[in-house]
Amino acid sequence: MYPRFRKAGYQAIDRICDYHYSLRDRPVSSQVEPGYLRKALPSSAPTEGQDFQLIADDYQKYIIPGLTHWQHPSFFAYFPTSSTFEGILAELYASSTSNPGFNWSASPACTELEAVVMDWTAQILGLNKAFLNISEVGGGVIQTSASDSVLVATVAARSRYIREHPHVAMEDLVLYITTQTHSLGKKAGLVLGLKVRTLEVTAQDNFALRGDTLKVALEALPFPLAAWAGVAFVCPEYREAYQLPAINNYADSFCTNFHKWGLIHVDGSCLWVRHRRHLTDALDVTPEFLRSKHGDASTLLFLLSRLYQYSRMCIGTAIDYRNWQLGVGRRFRSLKFWFALRARGVNGFQRYITDCIRLNARFAQRIYESDLFSVVTKPSLAMTVFRIAPKSLAYLETSELNALNRAFHARLAARSDIAITQTDSNGVFCVRMVIGAEQTVESDIEQAFTLMKDEAMVLVKNWDGIGGRRGRKTGVVPSHSH
Repeated sequence: MYPRFRKAGYQAIDRICDYHYSLRDRPVSSQVEPGYLRKALPSSAPTEGQDFQLIADDYQKYIIPGLTHWQHPSFFAYFPTSSTFEGILAELYASSTSNPGFNWSASPACTELEAVVMDWTAQILGLNKAFLNISEVGGGVIQTSASDSVLVATVAARSRYIREHPHVAMEDLVLYITTQTHSLGKKAGLVLGLKVRTLEVTAQDNFALRGDTLKVALEALPFPLAAWAGVAFVCPEYREAYQLPAINNYADSFCTNFHKWGLIHVDGSCLWVRHRRHLTDALDVTPEFLRSKHGDASTLLFLLSRLYQYSRMCIGTAIDYRNWQLGVGRRFRSLKFWFALRARGVNGFQRYITDCIRLNARFAQRIYESDLFSVVTKPSLAMTVFRIAPKSLAYLETSELNALNRAFHARLAARSDIAITQTDSNGVFCVRMVIGAEQTVESDIEQAFTLMKDEAMVLVKNWDGIGGRRGRKTGVVPSHSH
């Protein structure tokens, strides 16, 4: 077994390196059609085992063509996702010692490393010390996604609110989001059977939630509020502008996805809580077969601290992270944080973030200078939201501009040399440019702007050519794959 593994492993590393070296020469998006893989593969698994070389070659033959290359220097869609050599090796090491990690005894290193790296990460973000695991009151945990983090936090908030307000019926509770909140807010409401109230935000406020809006809403029975922040806090110069002081002073929990803009592989969503007991009160279910002397000792000391109103739990007790999430088993995710944080250092993370922001500032400048485009909302960190709004067609109404921009996005989506996504901001159809691939350089930004300008010019000329307000027919302008 192991000689074959060694040989296959060497080849896999070589092919992974070749793949990343070749990204710039590949189309950004997959060119396959739905159902391509079912047509290519057998209808059932083989009866006898096959030679691994054949399996590895089939990965190159069938799987690679069906991938969208999120690390491509011209991938500007959705959000960044990192794929670093430190992360690849960490995942390899973690999978080589597969274990479910549901409590300290299952593999002490898994629990203890997670507690350490979550403190490291909290520190580089500038979070209040109350959120550190070493405080033994608050702490951090790695979840699979922000959706899971929000769901867990909402369960804890619901449990706490009902405990503190026993006269309130659960069906009267309200979860607040805004019109710009990620779908995870509504999903948490659906899963937990909660009312979800959406608060309006405006372009004049840069689509941010304002205190007056929230104050009026609080006349109902709110218990959590879903909001946003990010890994840009690793750079101290962005902390005040993006509300870190308010988070440190008022928030009960904070979540950010390091697997998006934080040089960590999927999955790596970080959730910190100011009071860990709010999680464990809501989620601690410990059947006999999961009990251990370390976990039971921790639980006993915790109960004693509650009974005698101690502000801290005793040092040295073990965390059972299964009680900080919905599932029982958990992956060894902390290893990739440990590898990346040590290999890059704080300075390396800061350089990556500031490079992305600098490139986005360059793109935004090109949009501001253009007679074809306009910015929909103020550029934020590494993202610019914009649309076609030609000065030559200043008379167009919102519905007509939306039609023009839908046609614009359709042309971009038909190309293979760029990936970009659309959005709707309070009825305004627009395009999102998000920068985050490590291989992206300024020439890629210039190339992206040039092709966007070329596609926009085709539509604008066609609109003029077919008679102004009848320009909704621009959607029929043929788009060519590149």
